[in-house]
Amino acid sequence: MLKKFDKFYYSERDISWLSFNERVLQEAADSRVPMIERLKFLSIFSSNMDEFFRVRVASLRRMLKVKEKSLLPYQNHPLHVIEEIQKIVLQQQEKFSLVYNEIIKSLEDEHVFIVNEKDLNETQLENVREFFRNEILAYLFPIIMDDKFELPDMSDKNLYQIISMKIAESKDKVLYAILELPVDVLGRFYVIPSNDNNIYIILIDDIVRCCCDILFSIFDYDEFHSYTIKLTRDAELDLESELNSNLLEKLIESLKKRKKGTPTRLVYDERIPKEMLNFLIRKLKLSSRGLIPGGRYHNFKDFKDFPDVKNEKLKFSQVSPARILALESEKRMFDSISKGDIILHHPYQSFDYIIRLMREAALDPSVKSIQITLYRVAKKSNIVKALINAVRNGVEVIVYMELQARFDEEDNIYWAQKLDEAGATVYYGKTGQKIHCKMCLITRKEKGKLALYGHMATGNYNRITSKLYCDHGLLTKDKRLTEDMKKIFSNLHQPELLESPKYILLAPNNMKSKFISYIEQEIKNIKQGKQAYIICKMNSLVDGEIITKLYEASTAGVKIQLIIRGICCLVPGMAGQSENIKVISIIDRFLEHARVYIFANDGNEIIYLASADWMTRNLNNRIETAFPILNSECKKQIKKIMEIQLADNVKAREINIEQNNPYILASKIPHRAQLETQTYLNNHR
Repeated sequence: MLKKFDKFYYSERDISWLSFNERVLQEAADSRVPMIERLKFLSIFSSNMDEFFRVRVASLRRMLKVKEKSLLPYQNHPLHVIEEIQKIVLQQQEKFSLVYNEIIKSLEDEHVFIVNEKDLNETQLENVREFFRNEILAYLFPIIMDDKFELPDMSDKNLYQIISMKIAESKDKVLYAILELPVDVLGRFYVIPSNDNNIYIILIDDIVRCCCDILFSIFDYDEFHSYTIKLTRDAELDLESELNSNLLEKLIESLKKRKKGTPTRLVYDERIPKEMLNFLIRKLKLSSRGLIPGGRYHNFKDFKDFPDVKNEKLKFSQVSPARILALESEKRMFDSISKGDIILHHPYQSFDYIIRLMREAALDPSVKSIQITLYRVAKKSNIVKALINAVRNGVEVIVYMELQARFDEEDNIYWAQKLDEAGATVYYGKTGQKIHCKMCLITRKEKGKLALYGHMATGNYNRITSKLYCDHGLLTKDKRLTEDMKKIFSNLHQPELLESPKYILLAPNNMKSKFISYIEQEIKNIKQGKQAYIICKMNSLVDGEIITKLYEASTAGVKIQLIIRGICCLVPGMAGQSENIKVISIIDRFLEHARVYIFANDGNEIIYLASADWMTRNLNNRIETAFPILNSECKKQIKKIMEIQLADNVKAREINIEQNNPYILASKIPHRAQLETQTYLNNHR
């Protein structure tokens, strides 16, 4: 779905996102991927789609009330986008079911059987029913549905079953009930004890199906039919521009309301009786555009916790993080960093180096203060525990906690309150802006003077995600950078960011204008016969002004290579527009999350790492940083990793006009970027 504005074409962002999720589905379908990992890619696909309907589709529906002239010139009308989304999602749902069934059959060759209630032999059935009585029944509270029935407040994180009951051969009216499956308490899977060499796994859904007679034993019904449904709601929070405790209180209240947001999607078992489906549609006030028929199982995000079947060939092999000798050559990390900038590459190198730095800073009597921004905090955060320990040891700790990190709000609220209770100074955000930059600045007294140590990163201070997300971080004592960081931190709690730093690009102050000026410089250089090119990597490319500027650079002859994991509103390879632009997307074991921006600058390359994608929301409405790589060795490492990624011909897909995600196939020698990056860093310590 393209939209022409002025003389250039742009892809519709939400359709491009669906193309990205199709690439995730490709990984699930790829027979080269271990089978349990393929199930986990189905889980990621499902979780992504949940968020898409909670956020993007909900937003499009709100936009239906907006006058068309209020839309951006390169946006399609939201009604047309919603209709296209419905068509694509139904196609993807069909592919999803085919992939799942293929994986299930392949697992059987490895003696792993996912069974349902109809597959159980007498012994298995007896075991499952006993498990139901002992472990599940106490958590089930069905609600009988009649003509006056009002649906309970169904959460979009949970799974429900609609059950019909009747007496066989009777003409009496069918009775309906609805119940929530206790997946959050019991998990989704039960491994049935077995005496043979096979592993038998049954889902909680099917255990309930075969035990309805126990659940509804007070009735005389002897015929039961059960259908799984899943509801998705609008996840938009109702927040006003308030600061500190007012924002905290408002957010807590809005999180309660989110659970009752407007329904945007109903995924249902396609076998469900028509009259039952119509009842649900009527009660939920859903249109046909919100209906997604599927198989008997939904909420595939639970498959990320698929049981361990003790077969190593069905999983990815363990990755041993490469050691960073520069950080292990000294007793104190501060001494290592003092020798020169050190760049980290997660997950190939351990995030534990950052935890070690925070632990040392908390213990070191020479450390006077720690300032840090936190966006997505783990449920069990070692970073926050180190900060609390620092407070107890007399270090001044100042935390800028972003409470509005979508779907991580509750964890962030919890840790913000813990930090506040410990005595840290906690700021909860800025008016109308998310603090999305990732920075930590440590002030240490050395030889009677204050010295600054900084860490900046493309990813969050989260040990769990650091094992899954590919990100870069920089440890530095370079005064050009640390003084800029000091300037940024001194303004973060002010109503406005008053002054732009000198070396670090800062959004919303000057980041966008600076990046545009770098693109314009490449255009000038190519016209003057100088060396000119642009190499960029990001999660999403959406901002219309920057895309237009890239089109202008392409038509001027600048070669542009882009690695875009997700949304790409730029249309590559079009004559007279983007024939000099090549875009690839890499979907593999780890999530490509880093943002890297490289400009030829006539042979004197400029390299930035950033917390920001080229999206309007990041550049105009969030506080973001793009920090320059000034150290020659660090530059070399980033450039090498980018070269490895651009050469990928195993897991790279081409982003093209059709958005059909063709693999870039190996001609002679296969190059798989994530494996080669790991090898490079193991050999380059």
